[in-house]
Amino acid sequence: MDQSGPVIAPEVYGQFMEQLGTGIDEGVWVGPDSAIPNTHGFRNDVVAALKALDVPVVRWPGGCYADIYHWRNGVGPRAERPVTLNRWWGNKEENNAFGTHEFFEFAELIGAKTYLSINLGTGTPGEAADWIEYITSPSGSRLAQERRANGREKPWKIDYLGVGNEPWGCGGRMRPAYYADLFRQYVGFVKPNDSIVVAAGPDATNYDWTRTLMTVAGKDFDALSLHYYTLPTGDWTTKGPALGFDEAQWRATFEQTYRMADMLREHDAIMDETDPAGAKILAVDEWGAWYDPTPGSPGGWLQQQNSLRDALLAAVNFNMFHRHADRVRLANVAQMVNVLQAMILTDGEKMVLTPTYYAFQMYRPFQGATVLPLSLEAPSYGTVKVVDGTAARGTDGKVHLALVNLDPRNAQPVSIDLDGAQLGAVTGQVLTAGQMDGHNGFDTAPVVQPAPFRDARVSGRRLTTTLPAKSLVVLTLE
Repeated sequence: MDQSGPVIAPEVYGQFMEQLGTGIDEGVWVGPDSAIPNTHGFRNDVVAALKALDVPVVRWPGGCYADIYHWRNGVGPRAERPVTLNRWWGNKEENNAFGTHEFFEFAELIGAKTYLSINLGTGTPGEAADWIEYITSPSGSRLAQERRANGREKPWKIDYLGVGNEPWGCGGRMRPAYYADLFRQYVGFVKPNDSIVVAAGPDATNYDWTRTLMTVAGKDFDALSLHYYTLPTGDWTTKGPALGFDEAQWRATFEQTYRMADMLREHDAIMDETDPAGAKILAVDEWGAWYDPTPGSPGGWLQQQNSLRDALLAAVNFNMFHRHADRVRLANVAQMVNVLQAMILTDGEKMVLTPTYYAFQMYRPFQGATVLPLSLEAPSYGTVKVVDGTAARGTDGKVHLALVNLDPRNAQPVSIDLDGAQLGAVTGQVLTAGQMDGHNGFDTAPVVQPAPFRDARVSGRRLTTTLPAKSLVVLTLE
């Protein structure tokens, strides 16, 4: 543990919000006239919960919705904004009350950087260029003056700019060479000088897509995205339930999510062929668990419950990102509120923090930390190792360890060599539950939330502990 590695970019803990079901409407945005306590229309409870996480970056408006979103529908007086149909997600009628101004104000409110996805599928380079000028120009141009007339004097900064979304699928059903050329056309008109430009990268294991983009358009982007969702069954038609699963489904979920390790390694190696210095970012800007929707929920709203399984799934993904911290410097969980692997659920005036939220909370010390080597010997659990872990020296100067026990029935002893570290006291937190599908409800006390963990000892250069069954343990070593 005496050799330091790369810094873990805080943006690895980014969020994703899409105009989809109640992911924004009712989840983040209720409008200034709502009886639900709000600040300028943004839910106070949700804003406070997100600020407590130090959310580093938020991606919007999609997702598939990005490539049918026309920005002019979401600016100007809200009462005059047109209703549009969300063709990808249940043909929901979107009133566009949450638009450009609302997104950038929300990001400012929670202290996050902005990641804007522009419409490449049904838009034009001119439309995208106008949108960026509207947002970022300090000049006296017509579009900058229109922004001012709509209530914003100063320009906003677009920290990350995504050019299209999933062009191999809902974003246009394109071949990689076609998208690479189209991307080059767009980027010539839309790139702000201070934005990190993200090209739409592959779906999971499409390595040809990565190689084509790196070869044809590599000099025109700063980051390449990667999308991968964990399906317990691996079958998009029947993914598996969010609750009420058995141990075979629990184990299969982790076996599926660990496919990410091979994807990161292979895409990283392909990027190295033309970018050996690792200047370009591999941005995992959609990841998480995708289950069958909650029975009775509206079609296309992607509502699902969130259990202890999801918290541990998030933790092992974080650990994989840490192991590739030199290349993976941006990631966005899908999604932030009420959709897929949500960190927060709302129901009217009620709000609940999910187990995934608490996993993000426990990993906060790893934002900006420096990776330390950690080798763990552990027995197998199915096709994966039963214990996973990561270590880093935080910006506070302390060593932080995150350890996951995937065995839902048995505790696991762990012994770690701390050679090179001058350590004293150890403190920690544990996240676990009585059941594999333990989850938090709106009308009951939380079942899954962090608790103090005191079963860790440092003797000389060795740390020993026993991880409870199905648990995440994060330790801080003074």
